Amino acid sequence: MVAGFAKKGLGQVIPATTNDRGLGPFQRLVLRGATVIDGTGAPPWGPADIVIEGKRIVEIAAVGVPGLPINPLRRPASGAHEIDCTGKFITPGFIDCHAHIGTPFHAENGEMLAADYAYKLWLAHGVTSVREAGCMNGLAWTCEQKAASAENRIAAPHLYPYAYFPAVNDYLKAIHTPEQGRAWLRQVKDKGADGVKFFGASPAVMEAALDEAQKLGLRTCCHHAQLSVGRMNALRTAKWGLTSTEHAYGLPEALLEGRTLALVDDDYNYNDEYLRFATAGQTFLQAAKPGSPKWNQVLDEFLQVGHTFVPTMNVYDANRDLMRARRAEWHDQYTDRTTWRYFQPQRGGHGAYFYRWSLKNELEWKESFTIWMQFLNDFKNKGGRVCPGSDSGFMFQIYGFGFIRELELLQEAGFSASEVLRAATLHGAQLLGIEDETGTLEAGKRADILILNQNPMTDFKLLYGTGALRLNDDTRSLEQRCALETTIKAGVLFEVADLLADVRQMVAHTWKDGLRDGQ
Repeated sequence: MVAGFAKKGLGQVIPATTNDRGLGPFQRLVLRGATVIDGTGAPPWGPADIVIEGKRIVEIAAVGVPGLPINPLRRPASGAHEIDCTGKFITPGFIDCHAHIGTPFHAENGEMLAADYAYKLWLAHGVTSVREAGCMNGLAWTCEQKAASAENRIAAPHLYPYAYFPAVNDYLKAIHTPEQGRAWLRQVKDKGADGVKFFGASPAVMEAALDEAQKLGLRTCCHHAQLSVGRMNALRTAKWGLTSTEHAYGLPEALLEGRTLALVDDDYNYNDEYLRFATAGQTFLQAAKPGSPKWNQVLDEFLQVGHTFVPTMNVYDANRDLMRARRAEWHDQYTDRTTWRYFQPQRGGHGAYFYRWSLKNELEWKESFTIWMQFLNDFKNKGGRVCPGSDSGFMFQIYGFGFIRELELLQEAGFSASEVLRAATLHGAQLLGIEDETGTLEAGKRADILILNQNPMTDFKLLYGTGALRLNDDTRSLEQRCALETTIKAGVLFEVADLLADVRQMVAHTWKDGLRDGQ
């Protein structure tokens, strides 16, 4: 077996075990002359010098005004390592609020890239913190990787494991009573989980589990699976204390008027992936209209309980434009063969349901996206929190790239560029309960920082690892322009170009025979 790959039947992604990238942390690192975008929603300001000692920011000093020479008397003392950030922009690191460290399902299709693949793509796209929503490789596996990252034994973002609640899904139902649920939560708390991901359960078990999670200080998220949503929509579980709703499931059901269940075709079968996702594109079309009394009532009720939405719109992007998602320019160099094969239309493969996908399906999903985006924007405008998550590894979305696409989609939904960046930093930190550690650029916080050669808010496409195609007027030639140069995680410097080169090499090995399935 080639080092760094998992083979069919192992049921886990091979963990990262070595740290081959990253420089630091330093006794004293100084970033000189940057324009600061601090993550709070405040406008950019600068120039400023940022001092980092070890893993922490210790000083952010204004050192002048634009157009005039920097005042040397304002500058902090020199450091053991310094970076000239003149003309560059500094932001907090991004927080991916719904992600998976690889997808063990893919191993059924052949060799599978190790966790380094996801980690390096995340870091190369500025993601310094990840909420692992479900720990598909196992809680113990994920907690070990979390510790390895914290100790800089591997090149990876900070990891926050959310254990999967085994009450309802397609394959496993191990918890049947409220007390079993409470006991299970106490166990995973002791084993190191930061939170819990639900797919639903019986109402009694779900309500008790959410109550116990709050008592234990565990945060919670839920993919409201259709097997449970008839009894518990997103609003009901939010009132029981659920921290965040993932995707859109359970939300349109909370907006229904004149009925309590969404209409489905007579031949509907949840285990038919095509029918499952085709029907999901119709549910918002049955819901209350934007601006209606019911619409506003539901918005206000979610706000009253302090709920958060993590929509992961990007992972459903192919549903409204399959060709665009399938032919994204990064697939050629950054999507490995096993993942690519898993994306192809197939029976029984989760998220590989495009064997019957039609224009009608795409039109329904486009209309649903319009309604969904309106709800998210209205919720944000009323003071609610919406956070970006990628859920990559399905439906033609891969790590890092999917997160940046989510930023684009939030802006499409009506968020200003500043609101998008705040959602990706401060609001994500608040959702995870780590706002005292990260999410904004402030003295005392962890040094999770991005160095960019352009203001990312002018065009989030510049954050893609492949960059965005632009015309260079000086050379009269086209070039791929990328904004992100360096990702700093807890004071450790990762050069984006090096990370991307590593990933290209990993991916190229999987395509060494030159064959591309489905192309």
